[in-house]
Amino acid sequence: MKPVLEVCCGDIASVRAAAAGGAFRVELCSALGAGGVTPSAGFMAAAAAVDGVRKHALIRPREGDFVYSADEVEAMRHDISLARTLGLDGVVIGALCHDGSIDTDTCNALIEVAEGMSVTFHRAFDLLKSPFEALEQLIGMGVDRILTSGLAATALDGSEMLRGLQKAAGDKLIIMPGCGVKPGNAAEILRLSGCREIHASARGSIASEMTYRRTGVSMGTPGTDEYSRMTTDASEVRAIVEAIESLQIV
Repeated sequence: MKPVLEVCCGDIASVRAAAAGGAFRVELCSALGAGGVTPSAGFMAAAAAVDGVRKHALIRPREGDFVYSADEVEAMRHDISLARTLGLDGVVIGALCHDGSIDTDTCNALIEVAEGMSVTFHRAFDLLKSPFEALEQLIGMGVDRILTSGLAATALDGSEMLRGLQKAAGDKLIIMPGCGVKPGNAAEILRLSGCREIHASARGSIASEMTYRRTGVSMGTPGTDEYSRMTTDASEVRAIVEAIESLQIV
């Protein structure tokens, strides 16, 4: 079978670029610089209309840790319902307890709303105390895949852990490496880990089309360049697809 590339996308142009580059699936996010939060309803609706690629929505109400209040859980349940209504194929979730274990109550509550949709557990997995115990819990909950760097700074660094997780999961759940994935290392990550799906941002910087520019004013963190932004590059997506399709994964 051919390996699968998922691309995280922070705007509608990125979704179109991912589709044009041959990605199989996109993860819709906002605020990628903060690790990603739930995309807007408008973004999800626009993405749903793009042909040629499956769409999953990140369900994360804020940046920071993954310990959520009752209000935040209710917001996530509402966002999952909205993603379903808008015609998306899946959702990407995750919640932890204070002690570094999976918050099974919250995850089960979210999975209940997502019935019939594909469910990925996101990189909150990389903050867990006992990953193999958590893996068995997620299999029991019916999660389809885990996005993880193998509890390391990058997926390449975590390739040994990724291989162990994939071996333990067998065909019961997909382990999807992510973090630091580039055209030059994507095939190596899959080869070392034995995984068959991989996640990348495939982004490049583009300049603003504004001709008038006021200096000394930032909309976010002081010093931020308001006249450039990161967005998915179709050629970068295509290069990763070509690299991983050179592998034959059984």
